[in-house]
Formats: sequence, structure tokens, C-alpha cells
Amino acid sequence: MKSIMVVGTTSHAGKSLITTAICRILSRRGWRVAPFKGQNMALNAYVTANGGEIGYAQAVQAWSAGVTPLVEMNPILLKPQGDMTSQVILKGKAVGQVSARDYYEQYFELGWRTIQESLKQLETEFDLLVCEGAGSPAEINLKHRDLTNMRVAKYLNAPTLLVVDIDRGGAFAHVIGTLELLEPDERALVKGVVINKFRGQLSILEPGIKWLEERTGIPVVGVIPYLEQVFPAEDSLDLLERKSYKSQAELNIAVIRLPRIANFTDFDPLESEPTVSVKYLSPKQDLGHPDAVIIPGTKTTIADLMLLQKSGMAEAIQNYAASGGTVLGICGGFQMLGQMVADPEGVEGQAGRYPGLNLLPMKTVITGQKIARQRQVTSNYPQLGLPVNGFEIHQGRSRVEQPTDKTVCQPLFDDVNLGLVDNCQSVWGTYLHGIFDNGPWRRAWLNRLRQQRGLKSLPTGVANYRDQREQILDSLATEVETHLDLTPFL
Repeated sequence: MKSIMVVGTTSHAGKSLITTAICRILSRRGWRVAPFKGQNMALNAYVTANGGEIGYAQAVQAWSAGVTPLVEMNPILLKPQGDMTSQVILKGKAVGQVSARDYYEQYFELGWRTIQESLKQLETEFDLLVCEGAGSPAEINLKHRDLTNMRVAKYLNAPTLLVVDIDRGGAFAHVIGTLELLEPDERALVKGVVINKFRGQLSILEPGIKWLEERTGIPVVGVIPYLEQVFPAEDSLDLLERKSYKSQAELNIAVIRLPRIANFTDFDPLESEPTVSVKYLSPKQDLGHPDAVIIPGTKTTIADLMLLQKSGMAEAIQNYAASGGTVLGICGGFQMLGQMVADPEGVEGQAGRYPGLNLLPMKTVITGQKIARQRQVTSNYPQLGLPVNGFEIHQGRSRVEQPTDKTVCQPLFDDVNLGLVDNCQSVWGTYLHGIFDNGPWRRAWLNRLRQQRGLKSLPTGVANYRDQREQILDSLATEVETHLDLTPFL
């Protein structure tokens, strides 16, 4: 099996984007391609058809390659949950929680075996792997236990592409420094350098490229321009770089940027709507008067709920809802909307019972058992009978309490356990990730917001976001292919 390794001089150099583009480029050339990332640390996850969790970026890369996401494409997923601990997921299943200090002592050997097993399985199904590293391959204090970068490249004898972000500055120093810190057998695998996120005139950069090639003996095989399109992010740092202003925006939606925000890829379809502006707000910021407020998923519901209360954002959301504002919660955000969240086993830390936002008449109990599965349901809101696809990833079960005063809720879908909407249809929540990927459902909900503003309804007969994502992936691959020479790697 042939393979290509993509590593970066730093985090956020653009490894995921380049890997995704190469998957589509080679798939279009007739290769049976699969992505691979031995170990990923991310809170954006996807559930495969067999109920296994992988990094969402690897799912996107699989779609880019035109294949079904498999747990072997990301055999180790670490989901940070605060206090320097992470949940460990091996081949799609949660196997425990561990501190950063103890992780490699407890999981290094098992992790490397799991990676090797996954590579052997993929070898039986695919012609070529496009492997993605993590962070930098030259972290000298971590190299001896690095499961993701050059250990994989050496195991596969994979020609390696080194990506550098020139938009940050210091690109030449990053390349030289990275190469200097690699072992000779690792450096020998580096067959090309890609300069990513370039703005400006190429003629001004060319003397630097010539110097770099002469100094290293490694060709610069690509200069990729800065790409503006929204691309699924791996972690919340990417949210700080996103622009919220749109000249055509008629609706403003605020997403609370929780400290442990998870699966914020849920909102990429909203960001793709030309008339919708999505703004991520810190809990310490002023809520203002948006058309809707979203409390997203989180790895630690209770800790983030307590922070909302301490910061004053919880009270701001309650006041906003009381004034008729639209509030919705997804997964952990859904749990927060209820009257109480209990953690009797101390799954998220200290055992106890914690008051929720009291916007929906339900109570949640956090449990050690994780639910991870794909779902197909039918909507009761905002329009009856719409088909909706998505997936669940959560620990905890929520149940509706007997309504007090005049509070009445109805199930959001034909599965009563998957979500609720209040009698005013202004507060709702769901365990379903990917809900906005469903085009007709998304437009029906946006049209409710538009009616409140006196705006004309948008057409609801639109394709699901996966079709739009396909166009984005095609456009990405075409743009990258124009500026990237893969000859040294094939």
C-alpha cells in the first residue's frame, strides 16, 4: 500500500486542509484512497455507521476521498475534559480517562499496537493512505512517545510533505528549525515543502523559495493561497479566527463559546447560509439581542453550566428567553436547559446535583455509559414530517418532569428521548448532532426566525449540507491541485 504523510511545522499550519484536498485530488485520479490520523486530540467528533467515534476532520477527509468513515482511520481519539485529563477512545470506543502525565505510561504500547492493527486493516481495503500528523513532528520533549507523526511515516516508509503557515510570519525559520530537529532517517522522508496561506505576489516570494531549496535540498512543491471558505475546524482556537460579518446577513445567531465546546461543526451549515451571521460569544461578553442563542455541545456539561452561572451569562440567557427570544441547546447545551443536572457517579468530577437554566421541564442524570449512534428521525417542529439525519454522542439521560404552572413541552422528533420544544416553540433542545445539515429542516427553522423579523421566507426545497460540502471539497481540491505538485510522492 502506498502512502503519503502530511506534517506541519506548527499546529494550525493547514495539515487537515491539505490532507483533505489530497484525498479528493487522488480520488479523482482513480486511486482508492483513505485518510489516516493515528492519534487525534479533538472535541469535534463523528459517529461512524457502527457506532464508533472518530475525529470529525477524519470523517470529512473520508468523504473527500469518496469513502465511508471508519474507526481505523483515527484509531486513537483523545477528548480533553479539563484538569489536564482526557477521555481515551480506542477504535471508536471509550476505554477510560487519564491524565496527561499518565497517558503514555498506560496507553503508549497499546496505542501503537492499535495503530498498527488499523493500518493493516486499511491496507486490505485501499490502494493509498494519506496520513496526517499532529502539531509538530519536532517536539524534542515528546518525540520518543509521539504516536502520530514520524513514527507512522517511518513505519510506512511514507514520503512526507512538510506544511508551513506563511501567514503567521517566520515560515523559513519554521521549516529550517523543523528539519534540523528531525533525525536523519526522518528528514530523509521529507520529499517536499508546502507554503500555505500565502497572500501577495509570488514573484516577491520566489527568491526565498530558491534559497530554501538550495539550503535544504528539498523542493517547495506548492504555494497555496489563503483560502477564505469555511472549513471544518479541529479545535476551538479556529473559532477565534472566524469572521462573523456578512454584508447580506439578515439574521444574527449567537453561539456561546463554552470553555470545553464540542462539535461546533454542527454550525457550519448555518455559516454557509448567506443571510445568516453566526457569532461566537465568550460567556463574559454581552449577549445583546440576537435572533437566536445557541448553547452548543460540551465535553463537561456541569463545569460549563457552572461557568455560565458564575459569569452572568446564564441569567442573561434566561432573561432573553423570558422576553420571547429563541434559545436552543444541543447535547450538553440541551442538558443545561433543564431544571437540574445530576452526576451521582462523579463521571465529570465531583458527584452532586446542579441547578440548570430551568427553561425546559426536564432533569438529566450523567452516567458512565456513553451513547454513540447514528439516527434517522422525523420532525414535529418546526414543521411536521420532515426527515432528519444526525448522530448522538453523550453521557447522560434526560427525562421530562411533570409540568409545573403552564409549562408544556412536546417531543422535537418522533423519538421522545431525542429532544424537546416548549409550548411557545421558542426554547428547544436536542441530543442530535448534525441537525442543521438537513437542508429543509434548517430552512424551516430559519423561516420561523425570519417571520419574527417580518422577513420573507426562504425556499425550503434545498439540498442537505452534505451536497454543499461536496462542492466545497471539489472547489478546495481544484484550488490546491492548481498550486501543488504531487509528483515526488507518487
